[in-house]
Amino acid sequence: MESRKLAALLSSLISELILLLLLLFPSSTLLSLNSNSSNSTNSNANLFPLIHHFLSVQKIAASLGFLSISRKRKRTHSPEPEAGPIDVEENPELGPRLGGGRVQLVLTRTPDSFKNCFRMTSSTFEWLSGLLEPLLECRDPVGSPLNLSAELRLGLGLYRLATGSDYPEISNRFGVSESVAKFCTKQLCRVLCTDFRFWVTFPAPNELESVSTAFQTLTGLPNCCGVLECTRFKVVKNNDEIEEHSIATQIVVDSSCRILSIVAGYRGNKADYKVLKSSTLCKDIEEGRLLNSPPVNVNGVAVNQYLVGNRGYPLLPWLMVPYVEALPGSCEENFNKVHSLMRVSGLKASASLKNWGVLSKPVEEEFKIAVAYIGACSMLHNALLMREDYTALGDGLGDCGQSTDYYSELEENLIGSKASDIRSALATRANELHD
Repeated sequence: MESRKLAALLSSLISELILLLLLLFPSSTLLSLNSNSSNSTNSNANLFPLIHHFLSVQKIAASLGFLSISRKRKRTHSPEPEAGPIDVEENPELGPRLGGGRVQLVLTRTPDSFKNCFRMTSSTFEWLSGLLEPLLECRDPVGSPLNLSAELRLGLGLYRLATGSDYPEISNRFGVSESVAKFCTKQLCRVLCTDFRFWVTFPAPNELESVSTAFQTLTGLPNCCGVLECTRFKVVKNNDEIEEHSIATQIVVDSSCRILSIVAGYRGNKADYKVLKSSTLCKDIEEGRLLNSPPVNVNGVAVNQYLVGNRGYPLLPWLMVPYVEALPGSCEENFNKVHSLMRVSGLKASASLKNWGVLSKPVEEEFKIAVAYIGACSMLHNALLMREDYTALGDGLGDCGQSTDYYSELEENLIGSKASDIRSALATRANELHD
């Protein structure tokens, strides 16, 4: 039986026994146990040790409920160490602890250890472990059960994602084989990217209203439904000679840095606007399945729901980009300032993804494995925001600035006047707010 359930059962039974004793011996109340009355002391001389014993047992049972990570089971060979829980960060060779048939993860609850090892708080780690436990434990290699606790499986995968450590180092720190460390990491990525992909979902029309309201509160411009960004992650392929590639990853982010949409897997040499044109996001918007709520009137112009993006994208009725070479003090310059403010959340989200250790440097894995890392870190990014755990959220913008690829001015004829009219109306509104 799980320790928490066992603790709850023992505490309940002990409480009922104490209540029964107090009913049978009414003079034995909590106050009388602490009183100086000689009569009370004499009449309950034999009863007090018994109740004290039950209270002690109840305290021990309750403490089991707090040992959610280091769930203690009977040890088969080696005795319990005299010291407290083992910290993987400080004692890498003693990370796991062998129990009766399972290997357990034992960590001290210092904020720094969880932040450095897993990029999350201890409470978030426990929540995530409980949530993923049945999925992490149900798909071991055929004929080779790992006998690892859900916490250790999660810890192995998260440590790889959070620190970027290679498998030999993870093997040394956690006391497992490299193949087990690699299996647990891939398993975690698969579970996050398949069973929990709903953590990154483009909002329904009624939910988009709160997204646009948040942007309007921030800047004063209505109907903005997200920031479009395209960032790149390096991948190193080890053949006879080292080849370095990159993966283009397109995301849409709201004002709180939550990722609403992600597309990863394009080669990094593909321009931002070409990634957009190839994505299902563009197709869904163009065909009216997304950003399809009625427009709002801004200075006599019907403004559709739109995204904001950098100069690597074309100006479209649903995609606002900054003006090129805006004159100082002009409406266009004020629009560009507001536009830059809206883009901050997208830049922070991109920088936060690159703060995950495995993505902060060239990934030495197959291309598809690197794509899985990007997906898993994106799911975890949103899960942490949902938990109001900002451990992994970057403070700065990193190297995620303007796109180096500018959309060709020669293609402006494909834009039409509608997009220009919408941007002009928003620029006028931005100028009014500035004044």
